[in-house]
Amino acid sequence: MNGKRISYWTMTILVAFFIGSGGVAQVWQYHANPHGIVPILGYPMYFFAILGFWKILGAIAILAPRFPRLKEWAYAGIFFDLTGAVASIAAVGVYGAYAFHILAPLILIGLTGASWALRPASRRIGVLFPGENPGTSEKGA
Repeated sequence: MNGKRISYWTMTILVAFFIGSGGVAQVWQYHANPHGIVPILGYPMYFFAILGFWKILGAIAILAPRFPRLKEWAYAGIFFDLTGAVASIAAVGVYGAYAFHILAPLILIGLTGASWALRPASRRIGVLFPGENPGTSEKGA
């Protein structure tokens, strides 16, 4: 049980750090000149400021105690953001030097999934599959 708790917090802190710090960078650079992959994607800069704001709130939500429904929404938002990033890069056909911009979100998707799957019962809304009782087996029924 202790190993699961350590794994959960390690994954959660990593996700919160990378998502939160990325969000702060996106908000700060709202008025700055775009650089890197931003001009290639063709999204307006205000879009990245909006994403940054929600990333900061999502990072806070997955770290805060209680509020399991808010955590579910935060995990979903982080997942949608990361898969959207991968899809955006793939859609414009940018590879080679920008391969990191596909690889990094894929790694974070894995960390996010691990954090979500390892979260303790106090951070869950309820059972994953309604109608199943984890303490019983259906073989005898």
